[in-house]
Amino acid sequence: MKINYDNRKFRPIQNSENGETTKETIFEYKQNGKILTSEYCGGQIKKGHLIGLVDENGRIEMRYHQVNKKDELMTGICVSEPEILENGKIRLHETWKWTSGDQSKGKSIIEEI
Repeated sequence: MKINYDNRKFRPIQNSENGETTKETIFEYKQNGKILTSEYCGGQIKKGHLIGLVDENGRIEMRYHQVNKKDELMTGICVSEPEILENGKIRLHETWKWTSGDQSKGKSIIEEI
Protein backbone atom coordinates (compact mmCIF):
# COMPACT_ATOMS: atom_id res chain seq x y z
CA MET A 1 0.00 0.00 0.00
CA LYS A 2 1.38 3.38 -1.01
CA ILE A 3 1.29 5.94 1.80
CA ASN A 4 0.88 9.66 1.18
CA TYR A 5 1.52 11.91 4.18
CA ASP A 6 0.27 15.12 2.57
CA ASN A 7 -1.91 17.25 4.87
CA ARG A 8 -1.76 14.74 7.74
CA LYS A 9 -1.18 15.85 11.33
CA PHE A 10 0.71 13.83 13.92
CA ARG A 11 1.21 14.00 17.69
CA PRO A 12 3.78 12.10 19.80
CA ILE A 13 2.39 9.37 22.03
CA GLN A 14 5.77 8.17 23.33
CA ASN A 15 9.36 9.50 23.42
CA SER A 16 12.72 8.81 25.02
CA GLU A 17 13.64 11.03 28.00
CA ASN A 18 16.31 12.84 25.96
CA GLY A 19 13.75 13.90 23.33
CA GLU A 20 12.01 17.28 23.19
CA THR A 21 8.67 16.40 21.62
CA THR A 22 5.65 15.84 23.87
CA LYS A 23 1.94 15.21 23.35
CA GLU A 24 1.60 19.01 22.94
CA THR A 25 3.84 18.96 19.83
CA ILE A 26 1.89 18.93 16.56
CA PHE A 27 3.51 18.00 13.24
CA GLU A 28 1.82 19.11 10.01
CA TYR A 29 3.13 16.98 7.15
CA LYS A 30 3.25 17.99 3.49
CA GLN A 31 4.34 15.64 0.72
CA ASN A 32 5.18 16.35 -2.91
CA GLY A 33 6.37 13.25 -4.74
CA LYS A 34 8.99 11.61 -2.53
CA ILE A 35 9.77 14.83 -0.65
CA LEU A 36 8.22 15.25 2.79
CA THR A 37 8.31 18.47 4.81
CA SER A 38 6.78 19.51 8.09
CA GLU A 39 6.52 22.46 10.40
CA TYR A 40 5.95 21.68 14.05
CA CYS A 41 5.70 23.35 17.45
CA GLY A 42 4.26 22.85 20.89
CA GLY A 43 5.43 21.70 24.30
CA GLN A 44 9.20 22.22 24.61
CA ILE A 45 9.52 23.30 20.96
CA LYS A 46 8.97 26.90 19.87
CA LYS A 47 9.45 26.14 16.15
CA GLY A 48 10.72 23.21 14.14
CA HIS A 49 11.07 22.04 10.56
CA LEU A 50 11.89 18.73 8.98
CA ILE A 51 12.62 17.51 5.48
CA GLY A 52 12.72 13.92 4.38
CA LEU A 53 12.39 11.37 1.62
CA VAL A 54 9.60 8.79 1.54
CA ASP A 55 10.35 5.39 -0.02
CA GLU A 56 7.89 3.04 -1.76
CA ASN A 57 6.99 1.41 1.59
CA GLY A 58 6.20 4.72 3.31
CA ARG A 59 9.46 4.68 5.30
CA ILE A 60 10.78 8.21 5.91
CA GLU A 61 14.41 9.25 6.21
CA MET A 62 14.56 12.81 7.53
CA ARG A 63 16.62 15.63 8.97
CA TYR A 64 15.18 18.08 11.47
CA HIS A 65 16.05 21.32 13.22
CA GLN A 66 14.18 23.10 15.97
CA VAL A 67 14.41 25.87 18.55
CA ASN A 68 13.41 24.80 22.05
CA LYS A 69 12.05 26.89 24.94
CA LYS A 70 15.63 27.45 26.16
CA ASP A 71 16.32 29.16 22.80
CA GLU A 72 18.71 26.37 21.81
CA LEU A 73 19.00 25.36 18.16
CA MET A 74 18.81 21.57 18.01
CA THR A 75 19.35 19.33 14.96
CA GLY A 76 18.97 15.65 14.27
CA ILE A 77 18.33 12.75 11.96
CA CYS A 78 15.43 10.30 12.08
CA VAL A 79 14.07 7.21 10.35
CA SER A 80 10.32 6.58 10.62
CA GLU A 81 8.68 3.21 9.94
CA PRO A 82 4.91 3.37 9.28
CA GLU A 83 2.22 1.16 10.78
CA ILE A 84 -1.37 1.39 9.54
CA LEU A 85 -3.80 1.14 12.46
CA GLU A 86 -7.17 -0.63 12.31
CA ASN A 87 -8.91 2.75 12.03
CA GLY A 88 -6.82 3.59 8.93
CA LYS A 89 -4.68 6.18 10.72
CA ILE A 90 -0.88 6.08 10.52
CA ARG A 91 1.45 5.43 13.45
CA LEU A 92 5.15 6.16 12.90
CA HIS A 93 7.85 4.31 14.85
CA GLU A 94 10.84 6.65 14.93
CA THR A 95 14.52 6.03 15.62
CA TRP A 96 16.40 9.31 15.95
CA LYS A 97 19.76 10.82 16.86
CA TRP A 98 20.73 14.34 17.84
CA THR A 99 23.41 15.84 15.60
CA SER A 100 23.77 18.70 18.10
CA GLY A 101 24.09 18.80 21.87
CA ASP A 102 25.04 15.45 23.39
CA GLN A 103 24.61 13.47 20.12
CA SER A 104 22.41 10.96 21.99
CA LYS A 105 19.90 8.60 20.36
CA GLY A 106 16.27 7.85 21.11
CA LYS A 107 13.01 6.32 19.96
CA SER A 108 9.59 7.87 19.68
CA ILE A 109 6.14 7.03 18.35
CA ILE A 110 3.89 9.60 16.73
CA GLU A 111 0.31 8.99 15.66
CA GLU A 112 -1.99 10.64 13.15
CA ILE A 113 -4.67 12.82 14.74
